[in-house]
Amino acid sequence: MKTNPESSRRGFIKKLATSTAAVAVGSQVLAASPENNKIISIPKRSDFSVNDQINIALIGAGGMGTGDVMTALMVPGVKIVAVCDLYDGRLRDAKTRWGQDIFTTRSYKEILSRADVDAVIIATPDHWHQQISIDAMRAGKHVYCEKPMVHSIGEGPAVIQAQKETGKVFQVGSQGVSSLGNEKAKELLKDGAIGQLNFAEGFWARHSPGGAWSYPIPADASKQTVDWEAFLSNTSKRDFDAKRFFRWRNYRDYGTGMSGDLFVHLFSSLHFITGTYGPNKIYSSGGLRYWKDGREVPDVLLGIFDYPEQAEAHPAFNLSLRCNFVDGTSGNTILKLIGSEGAMDIGWDSVTLRRNKNFSKDDPFYIESMKNAGTPLTDRKRILPQEEYTFAVEKGYLGAHYDHFANFFNAIRTNTKVAEDAIFGYRAAAPALLCNDSYNNDTAILWNPEKMQLVKK
Repeated sequence: MKTNPESSRRGFIKKLATSTAAVAVGSQVLAASPENNKIISIPKRSDFSVNDQINIALIGAGGMGTGDVMTALMVPGVKIVAVCDLYDGRLRDAKTRWGQDIFTTRSYKEILSRADVDAVIIATPDHWHQQISIDAMRAGKHVYCEKPMVHSIGEGPAVIQAQKETGKVFQVGSQGVSSLGNEKAKELLKDGAIGQLNFAEGFWARHSPGGAWSYPIPADASKQTVDWEAFLSNTSKRDFDAKRFFRWRNYRDYGTGMSGDLFVHLFSSLHFITGTYGPNKIYSSGGLRYWKDGREVPDVLLGIFDYPEQAEAHPAFNLSLRCNFVDGTSGNTILKLIGSEGAMDIGWDSVTLRRNKNFSKDDPFYIESMKNAGTPLTDRKRILPQEEYTFAVEKGYLGAHYDHFANFFNAIRTNTKVAEDAIFGYRAAAPALLCNDSYNNDTAILWNPEKMQLVKK
């Protein structure tokens, strides 16, 4: 991918000056700031359609699934009619939360057989994502499936095929893809804000039992209140273990570890912003440093990824990801893109752009300014403060989670594309899953991101 750095720089500066002036005239500057730090508002979105009512059902009513439904119900014209879970306590809670008249069951196939269900939210443990997604689309239901789309690298093609053959709307739940922050970062990168991309990095930091997936276990958890046989029916059989059921993310039979749960968000955002197909080389390292509670996955994980040049999208660049569940500072999540002329810190609600100031000795304005200031021209370099621009969402923004669901329902109503379909979801899941494979097998892995295939060494 060839670019003209000087043309890119001039084009970005001109466009930024225009947009900043427009914002200032409209009194949308969010707060007073130092001269080198300008804060600019990102307008709220208002282009979603609201038409016929959409009836949804939830399959997997744990914390994520419940949160998904609460957000989905904020979108006008959406109603929940059924809930499926393998633990009776969650079914009782669902009726308390959403009404005694909703249908509840332990069997997801009973949900799929109902004529009053238009779409399903799949928020089960990862090892059930593929089968339920395929069954749901084949049953005529639209699908919102939590990330990662699949549990293992070999499961993705079947989901892609099912979406193509059924024509059903399928959205993967990495909400950042629909965020205003990601959209602004994509625009800035395209406009040359950071010059030529060469490196990206991201990390998650946590330090709490809940953050490290040591979720509370209900006092009544037993083989009578949990359908343990159904939970295990597509994986290894073993005696009932409440920790494995309620803390499933810690076990390889059901979850996908730090990479599948958290790296996948960073991959999704990065892929959306850059338009990339993904990396062609993956290698990782890490270990279990603190949460030694019988879990089978690390609590510190590092991943390194090589992204090849992709014509008309981006030059070759490298990506570094890390996740730490033993971080004493805690609570930090970030994605950073670094280029030849600047860098961006990207969140779902904001983007902070930093650029080094450049002065050319033959710039007439610079020469005249130095003369007026009585400063002699010299070849000696100076340390100059960076220019900093913070793009923040307008007050009242409902957030990426809301927009992701609004995007999903809008696609159902208007027969249009979603932000994160099966192909996009698989390309985001693949490097996360291969990161785990690299860690478990202690080897680098080669991947063809365009064809979505492993490459033999």
